[in-house]
Amino acid sequence: MYLNILFLPLISFFSGSVFGRFLGPKGVGFITVFCIFFCFIFSISIFYEIAIANSCCSLKLFSWISVELTDIFWGFYYDSLTCVMLVVVTSVSCLVHLYSIEYMSHDPHIPRFMSYLSLFTFFMLILVTSDNFVGLFVGWEGVGLCSFLLINFWFTRLQANKAAIKAMIINRIGDFCLVMGILVIFICFKTVNFCSVFALVQEFKNYTFYFFCLKGGIIEIICIFFFLGAIGKSAQLGLHTWLPDAMEGEYLLNFIFIIFYITNKSHLKWRKNSVGDC
Repeated sequence: MYLNILFLPLISFFSGSVFGRFLGPKGVGFITVFCIFFCFIFSISIFYEIAIANSCCSLKLFSWISVELTDIFWGFYYDSLTCVMLVVVTSVSCLVHLYSIEYMSHDPHIPRFMSYLSLFTFFMLILVTSDNFVGLFVGWEGVGLCSFLLINFWFTRLQANKAAIKAMIINRIGDFCLVMGILVIFICFKTVNFCSVFALVQEFKNYTFYFFCLKGGIIEIICIFFFLGAIGKSAQLGLHTWLPDAMEGEYLLNFIFIIFYITNKSHLKWRKNSVGDC
């Protein structure tokens, strides 16, 4: 169940992108909604097991990056925060998929649109379930990629191309801040695993770090970078200019971006608070 909730959106994506011309709009719509709906059912079950029954779950699939003493696993961690985010992401995604079947019924390329939505959901689930900051960044960048694909859905429109490129470039500001925060964590803690970092925060609370000749506390610098990353991704404080241009894609996209980027920001800020409050 814990892995099915991740693989179902991926199956939904491949069914629409690879077999879309054979299944047709109705077939792709049925499969994608079916997969995302079962993701929602699984998320409710996981919420009961973990948030209510107080039973956290950690899964390690395989070693992803192994360099000397650094070993980063492709793993997933389910705690109360993850469960809440799973329910939010899968419920909204299920409604968006269901609504899109009728909303996009006039478009001959609806299988491609539905596959992009499923891929968007997959990367959101990777973002909220990963047990390390590198996996979180993979989901973070995947969401940005799907934003580009959805905004540029009608790629024959020049304005849609410009809007997609603008969104991609502006979002790099938030991505850069997130990368810097992860690098500072790795330099100081020698790990990017959530549990290891949170356990070591107390030991580094009074340590200082030099960043471009500026001296500051390690925890404060990490939290500032993560906060700036969340601001960049959720289109705030001057970094919102790409969002109106996203209307060049489907009008439904603005609703999708608002909901999922708020989820992005909330998840990252709560992870950041876990570092700052330890």
